[in-house]
Amino acid sequence: MMCRGHKNAILDLRWTADGDDLVTCSPDATLRLWDAATGAQTKTMKGHAGFVNACDVSRRAGDVLVVSGSDDRTWKLWDMRVKRAVMSTHDGFPVTAVAFGADGNAVFTGGVEEVVKMWDARAMSGSVTEGFAGVASSSSAKASMTLRGHADTITGMRLSPDGTRLLTNGADDAMRVWDVRPYCEGDRCERLIRGHAHGFEKALLRCAWSPDGARVASGSSCRNVFVWDASSGKIEYKLPGHLGTVHAVAFHPSEPILGSAGADKRVFLGELAE
Repeated sequence: MMCRGHKNAILDLRWTADGDDLVTCSPDATLRLWDAATGAQTKTMKGHAGFVNACDVSRRAGDVLVVSGSDDRTWKLWDMRVKRAVMSTHDGFPVTAVAFGADGNAVFTGGVEEVVKMWDARAMSGSVTEGFAGVASSSSAKASMTLRGHADTITGMRLSPDGTRLLTNGADDAMRVWDVRPYCEGDRCERLIRGHAHGFEKALLRCAWSPDGARVASGSSCRNVFVWDASSGKIEYKLPGHLGTVHAVAFHPSEPILGSAGADKRVFLGELAE
C-alpha cells in the first residue's frame, strides 16, 4: 500500500486512536487523513501559512481531534468531521513539536523559543469536543504551564503511555522527561538524557516511548538509533545501519521491535531484548 498526495516531504505521521486511519503533515502547508487499509486520502486540512512541522492525534477513544504546529507561529486544532481548523492559537515563535495530553484537552507545544508550553484547549474554546461552525482564533491566549530547560529548538515530543510524563527532544542534543501531572512536588524535569546528536543541520529529530514506558528512543545525526532506559537515562542500545541522519523512531505496540527512518530514505526494523 502507498499513500500519495503530499507535494513535499512528510515531516510527521500519527495513527488515529482506533488504528483505522493515519494523519500526516508536510511543508506543503497541509495535513492529510488517510485510510490505513486502502491508502486512500480521505481529507485534506488546509489553513496554515507555512510548513506544518508536527502533528498529533488525541488518544482518547472516540475523539476526532488533531493538533498541528507550523512555521507560521501557530498551533491549530482540527476536528476531522469538519473542513477547517476549529482553533488557531498564535504562539509567537515557529512551532516544531506538538502533543496531546492524556485527557484530549491539554495540548503541549514546543519550538524555536526553546520552551515547552501546555495549553488548556477546553478552557480556551469552551468545549473542544462539540465542533465549531468557524475558527476560534486567539493571539492573546496564555499557556497554563511552561517548562524551561532546553537550550535550542525543541524538535520532538511524545506523551508517556500512562499520560503522566512528557518526553521532549531538543537541538541542544538533549532529551528531557517532564512530570506533567497537575500537581508536582519539586522540579518537573525528572531526567536529562544525552548521547545522540542533531548535528549542524539541526534536523527535526523525533522521539518515542516504548509501549510499557520502560524505554525511550531517538535517532541521531551520527546515523545511529539510540535506546535508553527511561528510568536511569542509561544507553541500552546504539543501533547502526543507516547511511544518514535518523529522523524518526517508533516502537512496535506489542513486540520488542523498533522501527527507524532516515535521510537515506530507508526504514529499518531492529529487534530488542525483552
